[in-house]
Amino acid sequence: MPYRLPIGANTTLGGTHFRVWAQSASRVELVLYQEASPAAAHAMQPEGEGYYTLTLAEAGPGTRYMYRLNGQDDRPDPASRFQPLGVHGPSQVVDPSAFSWNDPGWQGITIEDATIYELHIGTFTPEGTFDAAIARLDQVVDLGVSAIQLMPVADFPGERNWGYDGVCLFAPSRAYGGPEGLRRLVDAAHQKGLAVILDVVYNHLGPDGNYLRQFSQHYFTDHHTTPWGDALNFDDLGSQHVRAFFIGNASYWAHEYHLDGLRLDATHAIKDDSQPHILAELAASVRASLPAGRQFLLIAEDERNEPMLVRPAVGTVGAHRDVPLPSQPGYGLDAIWADDFHHQLRVALTGEREAYYADYTGTAEDIVRTLEQGWFYTGQESPTLGHARGQPADDLPATAFLHCLSNHDQVGNRALGDRLNAVIGLDAYRAATVLLLCSPYLPMLFQGQEWAASTPFQFFTDHNADLGRLITEGRRREFAKFTAFAGETVPDPQAEATFTHSKLNWIEREQPPHAGVLQLHRDLLRLRRELPALRERGRDCFAAVALGQDAIALRRQGECEMLLLVVNLRGAHRHELNHTITARPPGEAWHQLLSSEDPRYGGSGGARLEGGTAVFEGPGALLLRL
Repeated sequence: MPYRLPIGANTTLGGTHFRVWAQSASRVELVLYQEASPAAAHAMQPEGEGYYTLTLAEAGPGTRYMYRLNGQDDRPDPASRFQPLGVHGPSQVVDPSAFSWNDPGWQGITIEDATIYELHIGTFTPEGTFDAAIARLDQVVDLGVSAIQLMPVADFPGERNWGYDGVCLFAPSRAYGGPEGLRRLVDAAHQKGLAVILDVVYNHLGPDGNYLRQFSQHYFTDHHTTPWGDALNFDDLGSQHVRAFFIGNASYWAHEYHLDGLRLDATHAIKDDSQPHILAELAASVRASLPAGRQFLLIAEDERNEPMLVRPAVGTVGAHRDVPLPSQPGYGLDAIWADDFHHQLRVALTGEREAYYADYTGTAEDIVRTLEQGWFYTGQESPTLGHARGQPADDLPATAFLHCLSNHDQVGNRALGDRLNAVIGLDAYRAATVLLLCSPYLPMLFQGQEWAASTPFQFFTDHNADLGRLITEGRRREFAKFTAFAGETVPDPQAEATFTHSKLNWIEREQPPHAGVLQLHRDLLRLRRELPALRERGRDCFAAVALGQDAIALRRQGECEMLLLVVNLRGAHRHELNHTITARPPGEAWHQLLSSEDPRYGGSGGARLEGGTAVFEGPGALLLRL
């Protein structure tokens, strides 16, 4: 394998080479373990700049070890590949070359072909493991998406967690099946034509089992603060080693696990005033390390509506090769979570206006504006934030914006973890689904969304009792603007039942009304792949207009094809198709291609085309072809 992890335990012909950055320690020993007990200690040699190294012939794959700092504390390897006994226990040597891959011709997918399915390994199946997820891949392939996106799998305290409390960033959780389980899942996905994207957290570490400060105080800096305390140090004294640690982590997932991309959590909380920004350096470094032609997607979650994230870096053409180089450098990522689309639809469909939803009206005009721009806020003041938010991004292709109706945050951060389909009618749910999957933007589904799952997705943890109580109280403060968090019915994150209630019920997907919603998703994703007009991703391939207060029209154009989508969000309406973008050319006619109210989708037939009129007896969507 041409890639070699720059730190951690790397197997060699002569045993295993150990390397760790422990700038704060004056003496470091490698302690070999038998199960959970120390057996022998070996002095490591200083290499300079705070690094310590040692090669041991007797330490082969499966050897357990810890680093002893200044003769006192045994700590797991910050770059441990596996923590068999949990985040506080010994690390284990893993030989990545021992796995036999079956994907030699796999090159990944382009952002233009991406349709993403987000899942949480622990709740995706009853067993909650990588291997159990493999058994469900055929259903994901049958759905028609091109990629699965795993919520973070880096090891965390306890047996259950969303993953954003991870502390062993190189170690796939033993609760899910460890390194070999993840490799088997990725290998199986590739053989079925599915890409695999991993959610990673480079803005903070979890509060339990985070030992980085004991290795070096320079891992963090008080020059910046985040919601989790001092920021990770990407621009202060010693930051070059911290940057190398996280860039090494990103490259590690690409090489040792054949992953096809990363979703970068909360990039607005990654603080870096230096040049190049850590995100730009990470993107360039990882891609430069891969073979020619190998695709690797980088998708940011960022609340700022900041186009710089996906604009190409100066001197490169970036992922979007049809976009001219900007006058100011970008970071070269592929896409950003653009939550404005979700928020506008949520307000339109539910009427909710609490907390950050107060920034949105949900009117047809504002939904159209969001569709035209990719996101809604492009510099106007946010009432809830009290300052301007966002920048125009008209130079970016539609694939630079990830849109969704549900994701782990927007479901799981509700007091009861209730899904959108639990609070609106299925007719409106189906109509919104058609809009999501027929727009040119990068779509993402959240596990179970495709069949309107009845199971919630709630926030769950397995911390020690004292920390668990603090986190529960902290969540109530964080979401205090949502009145439901003031109630006594909010599920206890520490209770195992909260976790088990969040597991998908796969049986219901074949039962009404779920089966009809599932069929709608299958048909829409198939049309998205097959129809030239739906395959277009340029900003000039579509136009949108409000049809009154409660409906919108979206026209899509492709080679020798024109489609018209009419979405009615509420009430009974008749829309004469005579607007500029809805009118048919002389001598031609619109023909109904799909109705969200088709009985095969569980509908009542209450959305249909009658001559030149789109007729709705309630919420619904019509996809028409010229």
